[in-house]
Amino acid sequence: MERIRNAAIREKITTPEAAAAYIRDGMTVGASGFTVIGYPKVIPAELAKRAAAGETLGITLITGGNVGDQLDGVLARSGVLRRRYGYQSNKDLRSLINADQVKYVDTHVSHVPYMVKNGYLGKIDVAVLEVAGVDEKGRLISTCAVGIIDILAKYADKIILEVNSSVPAAVEGMHDILTLERAPHTPIIPIVKPDDRVGSPYIECDPEKIVAVVLTDGADINQDLMAPDADMEAIASHIITFLKEEVRAGRLPDPLPPFQSGVGGVANAVLAGLAKSDLEHLTVYTEVMQDAVVDLIDAGKVSSACGTALTISPSRRDDFYARLDEYKNKIILRPQEISNAPEVIRRLSVIAMNTAIEADLAGNVNSTHIGGVSIMNGLGGSADYCRNSGLSIFSTASTAKNGTISCIVPHVTHVDHTEHDTEIIVTEQGLADLRGLTAYERAELMIETCAHPKFRPELRAYLDRARAEAKAFHAIP
Repeated sequence: MERIRNAAIREKITTPEAAAAYIRDGMTVGASGFTVIGYPKVIPAELAKRAAAGETLGITLITGGNVGDQLDGVLARSGVLRRRYGYQSNKDLRSLINADQVKYVDTHVSHVPYMVKNGYLGKIDVAVLEVAGVDEKGRLISTCAVGIIDILAKYADKIILEVNSSVPAAVEGMHDILTLERAPHTPIIPIVKPDDRVGSPYIECDPEKIVAVVLTDGADINQDLMAPDADMEAIASHIITFLKEEVRAGRLPDPLPPFQSGVGGVANAVLAGLAKSDLEHLTVYTEVMQDAVVDLIDAGKVSSACGTALTISPSRRDDFYARLDEYKNKIILRPQEISNAPEVIRRLSVIAMNTAIEADLAGNVNSTHIGGVSIMNGLGGSADYCRNSGLSIFSTASTAKNGTISCIVPHVTHVDHTEHDTEIIVTEQGLADLRGLTAYERAELMIETCAHPKFRPELRAYLDRARAEAKAFHAIP
């Protein structure tokens, strides 16, 4: 098996059933994967089979980010998943979480590896890691997602490898793995430019901990990104216009600092807008790279891009894989503890662009909950970037549910990012620069710039009442 160049590890190749037998009821299992890329697919199916056959089997699952239906969905529907840590985005799992049938703890992306290696989530009994291969020294070659795979390889008691040949062997060399020691021995992360390589292309792993290896060729299952609609394009246009004005005013340098962009259609539309703009010499220091990052590279706009995962739409994946050698010198994949490190984000003065479910007149942002009670996906890395960036931008459509609900509200139903960390709020209606403004100034600007016109009268009436009540409360006798 040419994907496994270490003879001792090659001898551990076994059947999925035999490998899955190492996972038992009550265990804590760590899994690779980030943003529906690089997650194990074979072992979860075996666990579901055992549960369907009547075995009592329930586990705690820890991942760095959201993973595919073949992991989260399979384990959720089979009843195997009892507790979940890390970002998630599976609809069946979400339903069980909101019904309190799966215990879910939402966590900052940068905090997950810290919590694992310090034992805050208990010991990792077994880690199931999908890899592209194993080198002669027994080091692991990651896929297009890194996440916490290096931390799981170091701290798990036992390791099961899924060696996936559907990932091109050419991915070897794209990674920059720096695994930080536990505090108080954590060193400075010596990244001063997005394209600085500070680690190794490989993941160190004790071969004695590898108890089983399974061969697979199953592709990641993710969705094509939706084409930008008029609202997304308007949001992108507002952001690009604002950035160009900031450069002209001398408040941002030229070339611009590195960009971070969240996941999804709006984020991809903003980066796509940059590809069409006259902004040049751009760089990307982000968590997840999507189709638009490749477009920016192809357009000659971006010289380097790095993140912890590279999520290419299925319709474009074959072309990207065929040209992988062209991108290897411009794309770097890092552990999420590095991609989301507050230290580096602050040092590089990253321009952070993330999405919101709703924003209020003070500038507080809800990015995780509907109605304050039903979780959608999770916080992800938005706060890692928001709080530490050089410029923090949040975008949302001004309305939801076919225009029946305003996404600009008096008070958000759940706070993920406070008014002290948000600086720019943008909708298809316009962009509000909240920096240096009082509470009333922020509210007035949000109403006039970001709110949909049909909801502005109600928001103005609320603001007038709030101002009157405040004056009455603080009236001097």
